[in-house]
Amino acid sequence: MQRPTPTSNNALPFQLGTFETLVEGLDYAAKGQTGYNYYTRRGELRQILSYAELRENAISLARKLVNLKLPRGARVALVAETTPDFHRFFFACQYASLLPVQLSVPMNLGGKEAYVEQLRRMIVSANPSVAMDGLEIPMVGTPQDFYAQPEGPEFRPTGRDDLCYIQYSSGSTSDPKGVIVSQRSASSNVRAITLHGLDVRPGDRCASWLPLYHDMGLIGFCISPTLSQLSVDYIATADFARRPLMWLRLISENRGTVGFSPSFGYDLCRRQGGNGAAESLDLSSWRVAGIGGDMVRAGVLNRFAETFAGAGFKRSAFVPSYGLAESTLAVSFAPLDGDFEVDRVDKQELAQAGWAVPAAADVPAEKARSFVLCGKAMPEHEVEIRDQDGKRLPDREVGRILVKGPSVMVGFFQDPESTAAVLSEDGWLDTGDLGYTINGSLVITGRSKDLIICNGRNIWPQDIEWAVERLPGIRNGDVAAFSVDFPETGEEVVTIVQCRTNEEDAREQLLQDVTAIVRKSVGVDTKVVLAPTRSLPLTSSGKISRTFTKVRYLSGYFAATPN
Repeated sequence: MQRPTPTSNNALPFQLGTFETLVEGLDYAAKGQTGYNYYTRRGELRQILSYAELRENAISLARKLVNLKLPRGARVALVAETTPDFHRFFFACQYASLLPVQLSVPMNLGGKEAYVEQLRRMIVSANPSVAMDGLEIPMVGTPQDFYAQPEGPEFRPTGRDDLCYIQYSSGSTSDPKGVIVSQRSASSNVRAITLHGLDVRPGDRCASWLPLYHDMGLIGFCISPTLSQLSVDYIATADFARRPLMWLRLISENRGTVGFSPSFGYDLCRRQGGNGAAESLDLSSWRVAGIGGDMVRAGVLNRFAETFAGAGFKRSAFVPSYGLAESTLAVSFAPLDGDFEVDRVDKQELAQAGWAVPAAADVPAEKARSFVLCGKAMPEHEVEIRDQDGKRLPDREVGRILVKGPSVMVGFFQDPESTAAVLSEDGWLDTGDLGYTINGSLVITGRSKDLIICNGRNIWPQDIEWAVERLPGIRNGDVAAFSVDFPETGEEVVTIVQCRTNEEDAREQLLQDVTAIVRKSVGVDTKVVLAPTRSLPLTSSGKISRTFTKVRYLSGYFAATPN
């Protein structure tokens, strides 16, 4: 493997946590030798973009964008591929006081139609003035088209009171919500991540496959390293999916120290690490192996540590965390340099009473549930567990997770109603997640909202339901989708469909059709259950209750109900 030119050994004096804007951070990092390194799926160094070159390119492009007479705060839609072009445009927006909107990259998940429809809805919501890629809006072009534009005499860097970007990664494709992140929110979150969560230090080096349209990829492995003068070794997300061990090989070859992944990413690596594949790696330099983005699974981490122990991987490198885009990224981190903590609780008490009662040692595995502790809230941030009436709950009582601090979003873009539903006047953000605390450490138990997370992807159940309802013979209100979280195998997507025929061939065809349209629409496999008509429970307003449908499913109701 070719050694990248911008090494982590930076002669520039290390400066951390002092920048109030992304422009200030890049201006300083550009004085050193670090930057971004882009690798192919085979581990070959494809391109280098030092922070010095990035700054020069971004300012030149900012002059071109300002010369297009775009007003301050105009949205610029960017397809967030892991390429130098994305980084140039993203930071050019910072130097031109424009607002970048990161759009997802097609991953062959859900088919072309679903991807185009998702982009269309995001673009309509963001109402951008220009777009970098082939999208059908008035001012659109490839990166080369914009590079060819004449350069004006001025650029206008963002200030600390300005906005930074709009994040669309976590919303429903049917009703996308753009999280508005300010310069203050971004710089605050980076400061807390680097100083508190990761204890970033000179000589650290990052390796990432995370998508840049997601908050963990953008803040964690684009903005944070830049404001910390650290180099980043990138492989594209699609390349990681095909060859997950290449991520570990970059860490091994380049002596990486910081890398993050959802649990499923560690599991992919573990599955390919057998049969001697792990023996060619040296992971002894990896000091922060972060986990976030989905439910942290102790079994996945245990198996990964066992598989790569011979490669020098240390269990103490694991750092479970909790965060969400509405709080820019990070909320809490488990302590560094110690084995991750697991809380084993009585499953029945948890389900029936909402209390995380420690399970006795002799309680069998099927009657207990294990949760990984995700640490305490970062400095200047607060976390509270509250009940439905807003009352703060004590340790070990499960309730809604609320967050307050300088990293919390400004709101949802042009959506005051949705903003007011989750963000109080005194600054508390209702995350929509459920959890409890143990001596201040946060434990995530699930989601009060219906969001499904499958292999690190956020999927809204209505996107599944509406797709299935388009099938012949399926009516509005005939479908309920949810996920079931199994401790060992992870989340399984379940789709319950009311079926109006007992004819065997027709039922078998319906099973196949539902499976196919869900895979095509959202890119996941689902377990399909055919239920009798009028068997799906309704809310008081006449809508399908996914919560009680799930309860019925787990109780065996649908299997026992005759058709």
